[in-house]
Amino acid sequence: MVTPLTLLHTSPVHVPVFDALRDSDHPGAVLRHLVAPELLDRARTEGPDAVAPALRALLAGSAGPVLVTCSTIGAVAESLAPELGVPVLRVDRPMAAEAARRGPRIAVLATVESTLAPTVALLEEEAGRAGRPVSITTHLVARAWSRFEAGDTAGYLDLVARAADALTEVDAVVLAQASMADAAALTTTPAPILSSPAPGLAAALAS
Repeated sequence: MVTPLTLLHTSPVHVPVFDALRDSDHPGAVLRHLVAPELLDRARTEGPDAVAPALRALLAGSAGPVLVTCSTIGAVAESLAPELGVPVLRVDRPMAAEAARRGPRIAVLATVESTLAPTVALLEEEAGRAGRPVSITTHLVARAWSRFEAGDTAGYLDLVARAADALTEVDAVVLAQASMADAAALTTTPAPILSSPAPGLAAALAS
């Protein structure tokens, strides 16, 4: 029997994204999706640590590895791995490692402000692990999240792509949230655009 990979999302839009990646890149893999939008809502208002009890309850009893696709709560989820007894991976860790390799000038784009601090901390952690200095700038894409919440995916991705194209003198652009990934195909900047879903899923399935 194939051990399922549990994916924890804070938006239902991620389910078909990761199913499509599974079908194209990892046929035969078994994915189990959990969707809990309330976790992001609470993390945004009370801070990521506030969701630890809910995460612990939601993930208890997971039979195999867990991939958390929300960057805001990823670090908190990872910290629960020892007591859960299974690997817990935040989806953006492989992307952060790649950004550190491409640095030192890394620009982080996010559409939710609560994602910025955890992403910067992760980038600094991965850069330290690799022994590479980094200079990180953060950019919140104005008005984008309201488009996402309204279901205007095209408008959301267009704003993200425009923000990426406006950046100069960077060695890598990090799209901090999984929801931003498809904006990479809309950009014209020569800078590498890094997103998290594909490398994150590959790493979790290999864990």
